[in-house]
Amino acid sequence: MAKRRDNTTSPESTAATVGYEAELWRMADALRGSMDAAEYKHVVLGLIFLKYISDAFEEQHKKLEAERAQGADPEDPDEYRAENIFWVPPEARWAHLKAQAKQPTIGRLVDDAMAAIERDNPALKGVLPKDYARPALDKTRLGQLIDLISNIQVGDEASRAKDVLGRVYEYFLSQFASAEGKKGGEFYTPRCVVKLLVEMLEPYRGRVYDPCCGSSGMFVQSVEFIRAHATGNGNGGKAKADISIYGQESNYTTWRLAKMNLAIRGIEGQIAHGDTFHDDKFPDLKADFILANPPFNVSDWGGERLRDDKRWQYGVPPVGNANFAWVQHIVHHLAPAGVAGFVLANGSMSSNQSGEGEIRKNLIEADLVDCMVALPGQLFYSTQIPACLWFLARDRKNGKFRDRHGQVLFIDARKMGRMVDRTHRELTDEDIARIANTYHAWRGEKDAGEYRDVPGFCKSATVEEIRKHGYVLTPGRYVGAEKIENDGEPFEEKMARLVAQLRVQQTEAAKLDAAIAANLEELGFRAGER
Repeated sequence: MAKRRDNTTSPESTAATVGYEAELWRMADALRGSMDAAEYKHVVLGLIFLKYISDAFEEQHKKLEAERAQGADPEDPDEYRAENIFWVPPEARWAHLKAQAKQPTIGRLVDDAMAAIERDNPALKGVLPKDYARPALDKTRLGQLIDLISNIQVGDEASRAKDVLGRVYEYFLSQFASAEGKKGGEFYTPRCVVKLLVEMLEPYRGRVYDPCCGSSGMFVQSVEFIRAHATGNGNGGKAKADISIYGQESNYTTWRLAKMNLAIRGIEGQIAHGDTFHDDKFPDLKADFILANPPFNVSDWGGERLRDDKRWQYGVPPVGNANFAWVQHIVHHLAPAGVAGFVLANGSMSSNQSGEGEIRKNLIEADLVDCMVALPGQLFYSTQIPACLWFLARDRKNGKFRDRHGQVLFIDARKMGRMVDRTHRELTDEDIARIANTYHAWRGEKDAGEYRDVPGFCKSATVEEIRKHGYVLTPGRYVGAEKIENDGEPFEEKMARLVAQLRVQQTEAAKLDAAIAANLEELGFRAGER
């Protein structure tokens, strides 16, 4: 796990550094014992969710107690629902569970608490984990975990304003993704990648859709983006959370995480459970913004049963790879002026297998491709496959920005980011700002400055240039080489110096070879002999 850094670091600057979350994770992880991370994830995150809604409830309960003389009733569920707070029945309140944490029946009590909350709050029906009583879960460790989570301070308004529980939840999601490795990527997209997509697309208002929403990170970041920009920063301070959220997730346990992740922040959204390709829960939705991180190169997506699907306007995607099925599903759901940003494996930019090149060509010729971003490696927990970002726009001359018809912006960000531990890289806030600002300037946003090609980083290419490259969309093909600083040393002098340096090194190498040969001979071996 990444080490904690100096406290002067902004909490949002890296997903690896957010206050005491790392310490809390270490303590919680120590209580895991032999339990698999994928199972333990639901044990911990379920309790964190329960603590959060219980704290919000208790805060309101105290206010209502103080207002009894004015007719307030602290035990009336409608008093809480009116304030958008979940009603927590007596048997589910945290104080009750904490008092029983050392009892052998604690698992059943937690299950009963989860069931009671679902019973009284229809929005949470089928969402909360209810398997704490199972024999495989050590009840002593469960009691210790409840004691540990009891120490998270969220009841006061200051803590809630800072989204302390939301940040703990986010941090735990990232750590579980790391612990689970390949499987973890199914529910978690690294925060910096989500932030980049959101900063580039700027989903201020309208319908926001994610067809493979995992644990709902795209939606959380969209709302955070609106809140962060609500005081200005180019939009005149008019940004409000005027967005409608639609998501679908095929994995049931991940769908539950998504619902809890939104509920823990008070975000409302329509999150459906089901296979997006075979059971699209929003068949008539036309979204203003689509953000997604589809699973890479999926071969068992059931494409053979969808050969005549109406979504395949630009070519039938191969049965053995869902990449271009995702792309066309996204295009199908875009509103007339909609924009989309999503992650795909790098192969999608150049593959010509099984008709993929033809689909990509048709998308380009239809003037849908707006921008391509090559990402650095080691950003994802789930895969070492290099990834890129695609940005599509239905109408690139709609008047909102400049007319980008017949042009595509290429950004090569492969050298960006910093390592936060031995295996994971993150894009910094500065990296994200540079990439997003480049895109905003290119598409002609007000106050975004003037766009210029930067060798080695960005290039605005015409469709004619893309045709010459066989419809390959790899940014490295277009941005060229980075300019190398001229050090002022004349060519002849530099070559003479380098040749002299090479000769010195060759002489040293010959001496080393001779010394090695002599040592081998002393040991009874001759160079070249077996």
